[in-house]
Amino acid sequence: MIDQATIQKIFDTADIYEVISDFVSLKKRGVNYVGCCPFHNEKTGSFTVSPAKGIYKCFGCGKGGNAVNFIMEHEQLSYVEALRWLATKYNIIIEEKELSEHEKQEKSERESMLIVTNYAEEFFVRQLWHTDEGKSIGLGYFRSRGLDDRTIEKFGLGYCPEGWNAFTQSAQDNGYKKEFLVKTGLTIESERGLFDRFRSRVMFPIRDLAGKIIAFGGRIMTNDKKSAKYLNSPESEIYHKSRTLYGIYFAKKSIVQHNRCYLVEGYLDVISFHQKGIENTVASSGTSLTVEQIRLIRRLTPNVTIIYDGDAAGIKASLRGIDLVLEEGLNVRVVSLPEGEDPDSYAQAHTATEVLEYITAHETDFIHFKTKLLLEQAGNDPIERAKLITDIVKSISLIPDNITRSVYVQETANRMKVEEKVLYTEIARIRKEKNGDFTPVVRHTVPQAPQVKLTPAKTNSLTPCDIEETVLVRYLLLFGGLELYEEIRNGMAYSVCVGEYIIQELDEDELELLNPRFRIIQQEYREHFRSAGFIPAKYFAGHPDPEVCTTVADILSEPYELSKLWALKDTSMRTEEMMLGELLPKIIDNYKIRRLEMMCREADDKILELQNSGDFVQVMEWIKKKNTMVKVRARINEKLKRTI
Repeated sequence: MIDQATIQKIFDTADIYEVISDFVSLKKRGVNYVGCCPFHNEKTGSFTVSPAKGIYKCFGCGKGGNAVNFIMEHEQLSYVEALRWLATKYNIIIEEKELSEHEKQEKSERESMLIVTNYAEEFFVRQLWHTDEGKSIGLGYFRSRGLDDRTIEKFGLGYCPEGWNAFTQSAQDNGYKKEFLVKTGLTIESERGLFDRFRSRVMFPIRDLAGKIIAFGGRIMTNDKKSAKYLNSPESEIYHKSRTLYGIYFAKKSIVQHNRCYLVEGYLDVISFHQKGIENTVASSGTSLTVEQIRLIRRLTPNVTIIYDGDAAGIKASLRGIDLVLEEGLNVRVVSLPEGEDPDSYAQAHTATEVLEYITAHETDFIHFKTKLLLEQAGNDPIERAKLITDIVKSISLIPDNITRSVYVQETANRMKVEEKVLYTEIARIRKEKNGDFTPVVRHTVPQAPQVKLTPAKTNSLTPCDIEETVLVRYLLLFGGLELYEEIRNGMAYSVCVGEYIIQELDEDELELLNPRFRIIQQEYREHFRSAGFIPAKYFAGHPDPEVCTTVADILSEPYELSKLWALKDTSMRTEEMMLGELLPKIIDNYKIRRLEMMCREADDKILELQNSGDFVQVMEWIKKKNTMVKVRARINEKLKRTI
């Protein structure tokens, strides 16, 4: 683990202009720099870099953050990997925290295995390009499949010789231990000794999201009918087939830019698409699609187009993959290629424009695709058609978003000539069986009278109070350390700063901000605001949570005008900073009013629910709570009127 001092050194050293200018052409505009956003296609630059604030912000797609956050997003690296990337750029030596013996062993084993797989790729590439056997068999095969030399080199394609243990012997001669040759699956140990798993095969290196080689796929080049045509590395400490997508390292940037991922089946399908310039393409490597693979795509885009070949039997067997994509909340579209074609052959026979035009013209949502496919089986048999409807409804029930689900219900009802309410009833039944309850009940805690403590409701990231909470967080970031007023504590003058005042006012009513990202800022601000050298904007702009970084970048980069509600008279010569003593109490009181209004509505709902159930004792208790809330709200309103 990287120690905190080293992390801080990386943040202090990394110049956001230098980091981003490695990837984006930036032009100076005032104190900032502007360029075209690398995360979405645009002709007019809306991507702004602010060296003074240490943040970037795209006003087109909304992405923003600090230097570490940019590297995470652009290179699709984890937080720790991005820190290491920047440390390498600035020649910063990584100081690791002391690891336990078990952690050291695990780390050492994983690194040793990655070193072995890296050597293996170099060996297979040398064999392909620099030996007679490799050139005639391996290189000849790749070229016969329409791959040019540039593509072969890009994907690190290689060849493992026909000999019994050519790779294993070479690796051992170069000092690589048998233990790690076996653990990676490159070498097999038997009673007859050590031998190469992939002998006489062309080799496809499999990389993780960061580009590290974690496994191999190999296609046999002999006519040995006893051996599998394709062979993959076995599961290991570094390779989990269900969590890996072939081509993801080369595709990730294009997937983000185009906001779409094309999903195909095999190695050559991916490579042929990339050779045509359609680089936002990955493969499940011949395995059934898994939840982990779908979530890997979801990190890059919510939009997936699955491309099937013309084999109807194979398509039917893959329908489960569509259901998994739906269940994870992605937008899935499906394309079936002409009969007898697969993505590799179709890409080889057509231009990139023709391939993309075909996809655009023939891609369809899963309902059209599944209905057409299953109707061919059902024919006019009413029982089979009923089974088809049930099958489609099961798929719709997996969709987590209510609005998307309702759209598909309407479409299915129209297409299959079934009443919507029938489909909704069936979906409710399916979801209840699966989840135990179709409609989740969100319970809110309302404090007992007479003391009202404002407590947060359970919300999503966008809450009814986001506008008010954004203002409070903005004040914490920009003005948190400024003195607001002095008070006497223990006979001595004590300076109360803006941040302390906001935190105390919220804590007084046990009030946590509703927005989860704002709540993180509130909680960590509470922990650190008394620490020497704590600079809120700098601290949270460098937060390890990328969502917090983006939120802070949004707040610091957006232009801001005082609300008319909070503006005071005769302010033309006074800055916002000068008006903090008058503005801030009013802002907090308005926020409390907003929260009380929410609680009153929740109380009304509860009272109605209890009246319907006939529990009049509880009804009276809730009426008392509601009355207390109304009184508190009236007092704050009166206070605001006096202030205004």
